Amino acid sequence: MARNKKKPYYEKVLIESVGAEGKALARINDMVVFTKLVIPGDVVDLQVIRKRKKYQEAVVTKIHAFSVDRTPAFCQHFGVCGGCKWQYLPYEKQLFYKQQQVEDQIKRIGKIDVPEILPIIGSKNETFYRNKLEFTFSNKRWLSTEEIASGEEITDPNSLGFHIPGMFDKVININKCWLQPSPSNEIRNFIFEYASNNNLTFFDIKEKKGFLRTLIIRTSSTGETMVIVSFFKHEHLLIKNLLEALVLKFQDITSLMYVINEKANDTITDQQIHFYYGRDHIFEEMEGLKFKIGPKSFYQTNSEQAYQLYKVVREFAELKGSETVFDLYTGTGTIANFISGNAKKVIGIECVPEAIADAKVNSAINNISNTLFFSGDIKNVLHTEFVSIHGKPDVVITDPPRAGMHTDVIKTLLEVLPLKIVYVSCNPATQARDISLLASDYKITKIQPVDMFPHTHHVENVVLLEII
Repeated sequence: MARNKKKPYYEKVLIESVGAEGKALARINDMVVFTKLVIPGDVVDLQVIRKRKKYQEAVVTKIHAFSVDRTPAFCQHFGVCGGCKWQYLPYEKQLFYKQQQVEDQIKRIGKIDVPEILPIIGSKNETFYRNKLEFTFSNKRWLSTEEIASGEEITDPNSLGFHIPGMFDKVININKCWLQPSPSNEIRNFIFEYASNNNLTFFDIKEKKGFLRTLIIRTSSTGETMVIVSFFKHEHLLIKNLLEALVLKFQDITSLMYVINEKANDTITDQQIHFYYGRDHIFEEMEGLKFKIGPKSFYQTNSEQAYQLYKVVREFAELKGSETVFDLYTGTGTIANFISGNAKKVIGIECVPEAIADAKVNSAINNISNTLFFSGDIKNVLHTEFVSIHGKPDVVITDPPRAGMHTDVIKTLLEVLPLKIVYVSCNPATQARDISLLASDYKITKIQPVDMFPHTHHVENVVLLEII
């Protein structure tokens, strides 16, 4: 890579730590410089590509020395795919930096007294831990630098895999993904081969044309498999032939469905799901409880770690059996149903109507009678009148999206003042922000990070807040 004379170029820089969003971090003349695909201990040359007042972003142009901690990447797509960016870091180091991330954000953003943070709960499985993946069909696959430099005609432009980071129209063809257990790789590769052999067209996202669009595969801890194929247009015979071939090859598929999606984007949450084979759901199981998973259902994507996470929530809540619990952002009611046996009543609130329908089904199939579920925007549903009708909560469990809780929800919590708030978050930064708004009436008594996604910077965090 040629140097950019208008922007700084740094030589033989020691990578010191891991910073925001899992990026590698160096300090040069009091300036923080972020980069990617290197780890603490590496010595590198850096070309700055973006300058900000308080930091710079750079790309690595040369590695002079490798960190003693560096381990080989196990995936052939590493560095291009955009997933599993921490493969160079040993897992124990990944856990160290995730724990550090939680501590830094809670203290720096929350600006409140913090007790000692409990050691992060690592994942037993470092690979093949996801229960859901979505792959994209594209007629313009990502080309390697070598392919472009060769000047040769590209005779195989199709791909079935993941979008290249920052490039919505380029998809890398995946041969083996280490995230989801069998038969995920086998199903994806079979469909790609079938489509290629039968001249089925792959989607062109710019031109909005083509036949095959996306593929969703869900697997469960109970050994069940769901496959959802999304097509851009309804070609009855082509769809039937593909799905029949899939059933014939993989007779253990539990659920096979398809979607006709003619929209501009790939999401199927607002689309009709067509049932084809098996049944229209699969099951997850946790401590004898069954959870029905439909094509649009939300379920934590690491089943084993979801169990560890929910056990932490239950432990922090310390329910005796007489409490009223509000479960905010309940999703399909997994936490609500999981802790229901320890409470008098659990009330779940969620903005997605389909998720609430699943939550009610999950209570029914497990003979749980002390749960109530309500659909609607939480800031509109959770108000003092709602509390007066259903009773003041002794404990509130909240598991909001990455953006955190709406300020109106926080305002209501400060009016209702439950004895405990168990705050589950996939974004410790917004969690810390929300906790600082609750600090007038609550103190942190426990903090437990949980690693849901090995080889990424993402971390789940559970905080127990108790009324002062």
